[in-house]
Amino acid sequence: MIIVTTNEVPGFRILSVQGEVMGLTVRSRDIGASWAAGFKSIGGGEVREFTSLLYESRREVMGRMVADAQQRGSNAIVAMRFDTSEIAGQWTEVCAYGTAVIVQALGPDDAAATPQSIDMWHRDQQLRQPSAPLGAPHDVPPHDAPPTVFPPNAPS
Repeated sequence: MIIVTTNEVPGFRILSVQGEVMGLTVRSRDIGASWAAGFKSIGGGEVREFTSLLYESRREVMGRMVADAQQRGSNAIVAMRFDTSEIAGQWTEVCAYGTAVIVQALGPDDAAATPQSIDMWHRDQQLRQPSAPLGAPHDVPPHDAPPTVFPPNAPS
């Protein structure tokens, strides 16, 4: 899944827009983390308890947003953003949102192609090639061979 904060994906053509997608979580503040953060705020510096909570929340909402986009058949999200807000002073809402799209990589003959899109274009071309006809497996007996009885020496 390609995720960008821009409205276009360099080296790719947007074929269709699948709609807005998002992931959302609401977290309550841990009393222990709030207590420790209160002491940290007196002395200044990073409040690691809240930093790790925010990182975890962002990973969670990104995963939900990607799942939403995949359910719509998308392979990219453009204009991705995060939004956070506080609810009643006790909870924090974290939201990731964007526009789910289907993109196609531009090939080496396109002036707007990028190294990444050319690599993906080559991979797509390989997947679209018809596979070589399969040869006969080595363990298949010829048509005129007598049938094999299992287990061997079993009465007919």
